[in-house]
Amino acid sequence: MGNIVAIVGRPNVGKSTLFNRLTESRQAIVDEEAGTTRDRQYGKVDWNGREFSLIDTGGWVVNSEDVFEEEINKQVRVAIEEADVLLFVVDIMNGITDLDMAVAAILRRSKKPVIVVANKADSFERHAYAAEFYSFGLGDPFCVSAVNGSSTGDLLDRIVEIIPGNAAEDFQDDLPRIAVIGRPNAGKSSLINAFIGEDRHIVTDIAGTTRDSIYTKYDKFGLNFYLVDTAGIRKRGKVNEDLEYYSVIRSIRSIENSDVCVLMLDAERGIESQDLNIFSIVQKNRKGLVVCVNKWDLVEDKDKNVIDTYLYAIRERFAPFTDFPVLFISTVTKQRIFKVLETAKEVHDNRRKRITTAKLNEVLLPIIENTPPPAWKGKYIKIKYITQLPAGSIPSFAFFCNLPQWIKDPYKRFLENKIRENWDFSGTPINIFIREK
Repeated sequence: MGNIVAIVGRPNVGKSTLFNRLTESRQAIVDEEAGTTRDRQYGKVDWNGREFSLIDTGGWVVNSEDVFEEEINKQVRVAIEEADVLLFVVDIMNGITDLDMAVAAILRRSKKPVIVVANKADSFERHAYAAEFYSFGLGDPFCVSAVNGSSTGDLLDRIVEIIPGNAAEDFQDDLPRIAVIGRPNAGKSSLINAFIGEDRHIVTDIAGTTRDSIYTKYDKFGLNFYLVDTAGIRKRGKVNEDLEYYSVIRSIRSIENSDVCVLMLDAERGIESQDLNIFSIVQKNRKGLVVCVNKWDLVEDKDKNVIDTYLYAIRERFAPFTDFPVLFISTVTKQRIFKVLETAKEVHDNRRKRITTAKLNEVLLPIIENTPPPAWKGKYIKIKYITQLPAGSIPSFAFFCNLPQWIKDPYKRFLENKIRENWDFSGTPINIFIREK
C-alpha cells in the first residue's frame, strides 16, 4: 500500500528542486521511459527498502506565477486530506513571511505528521537562521539544501521513520483489482453506481488501510473482482470538487493499488492535459488500462468516421503506448456498461498470459532474421533465443543476444510491436529485456 508524502509551501522556496533531488538523484523514478516526462509532480522514492510516493503540490497549480494565498491554502488542504506525511518547505534566507504563517496555521490544525524543511541551507553557517522556524509550533526544522543535496539523506530517514508501515501489502488475492479513474465530472461515480446499482452483491469491504476500506468485492454476472476505492466513492472532503488539478492526487492511491485502471474520458470535452497526467501515472506504475469515452449518448452523429477520429485522437495523445481497448459508453443509458467489466477482466488476463518459449522462438526468430537490429560499427547483432520471464506483475520477455548494449529503444519498440501483433496483450504494458546469452 503506497504511502503519499506531499511537499507544500509558498512559491519560490525550492519545492520542485527538493522534489527532483529526492526522486531522481536516488534512482527513484522507476521508469524513465519516453513519454513519462509529461508530469514532473509525481515520483516514487525508494529509501532503504521503503517506498513512498512523493507529490509536489505546487506543480499542479495552473498559473503559478500569481499564486494567491487562497490558492496555496487550497493546495495545502488537499495535500492534508490526501497525504500521509507533509513536508513544509520554507526558505532559510528569507525567513518567515505572512504566507508561511498562514500555511503553518492550517498545518497545525491538521493533526497529520509535518516536517518543517528549512531549504537553501547551502552552508553550515546558515543553519543558525533556522531557529526562527520554531515559532511555527511544528517541531524541529530540518536544514537541507535541495540544490547541493546536503542533509537530504537525513530527511529521507526521518520520512521513512514516520510513514505508516506497509500493512496492506499482505493483501494477496488472484482476483483482478479494478480502479475507475479520471477527471472530476467524467462520470466515475455514475459508472461505479451503475456497477453497484444493478443488484447489490457487494460482499465485503476489505480494510486495506487505516484511512478507509480500499477494496470492495463484487461478484455478479459471473464476474468476480475488487473495485479499488477511488476518490469518487470516498466521502468528499471539505475541498471544493471543482479543483481539476487535484483529481490527479486523488487518483494516485487508487492507481497504485489496482491491477487494471478504467480511465474515463468525457466525450464532449475530449482529452485534456489532466487526462494525460493521470494516464502517465498509470504508465509509470505499469498498470493495465481500459479507456472509456463516457457520455456517448450526447454525441449527435455516431457514424464510423466520428468514432475513428476519436480513436485516432486518443491513440495519438497517449503514444507510444497505444495498444489498449477503447470503449464508447454511457452511464446514463447504461450502454456497454457490462462490457467495461468484461474488458477490464480481459486486460487482467492479458497481464497474466504466458507464451511458451517454443512458440515465441518459432514466430519471432524469422521476423528478427528479416529485420535484424541495426549493425553497430560493423558488428552484427544476433538475437539467438527468446523466452518469457517468470510471472511478474506484467508480461516480461528476455531476448538473448551477443551485444545487448547496442540494441536501442526504437528496436525494442519494434520487438514489442511484433509481440503485440502475434499475441493479444491489449491493455497491458510489456517489458522487453535484452540480455547477454
